[in-house]
Amino acid sequence: MAGHSKWSKVKRFKGALDAKRGKLFSKLSKEIMVAARMGGGLDLNPRLRSAVLAARAQNMPNDTIERAIKKGTGEIGGGAVEELVYEGYGPGGVALLVEAATDNKNRTAADIRSIFSKNHGNLAASGAVAYLFKRKGQLTVPKESVEEDRLLEIALEAGAEDMAADDEFYLVTTSPDHLYTVGEAIRQTSILIDSQKLTFVPETTVTIHEQALAEQVIRLCETLEENDDVQSVHGNFDISEELATKLAD
Repeated sequence: MAGHSKWSKVKRFKGALDAKRGKLFSKLSKEIMVAARMGGGLDLNPRLRSAVLAARAQNMPNDTIERAIKKGTGEIGGGAVEELVYEGYGPGGVALLVEAATDNKNRTAADIRSIFSKNHGNLAASGAVAYLFKRKGQLTVPKESVEEDRLLEIALEAGAEDMAADDEFYLVTTSPDHLYTVGEAIRQTSILIDSQKLTFVPETTVTIHEQALAEQVIRLCETLEENDDVQSVHGNFDISEELATKLAD
């Protein structure tokens, strides 16, 4: 996770693409729709609860959230959104997993294939890189909101697997089925959670030392994230602090 968090830091320096409100709301709505389709409602569907909490954290209007839930459950039309994971290689052979939510698989596959090919990468067959990642739950908590020892105690008691930190955030890692339980335990103590999501964490990382190569990899990831159907991009690359600082200038 260390390498991926450095990429996240570079993205914050450069300005988060998802700060564009319309695009962010679209991605959040799709996650709610996909989660709602699984059934069970908020009380019995942890993924839906997490998706709704994430939307509320970004000040998405309640009527927009309700509409997304109804689309996902089929109560109103327009909810035929399918969840897909694409696998590929970026410049330097780095492995990438791309999570998408789409109402048109053919369009999305063509768009993602084109983005890879135009940015020195290639889309790979299913299973080509997925084995390099593990599905995890992940929560980020602002450092200013709690002492490290206190958060660690709460998280581990609730079933978290690990906790790390960067300059601004604590990063709590859980198994997928403990994500909501850990999140609720933290919230019950009035600690602010910045984000809560399911993610893919690389088991090993590829270190990038050359600035030109790092720029190519980041450009590919950012271009993928700009696509309306892409929910998130995960990579197994690592960028040194020194190089990340250069990229942020």
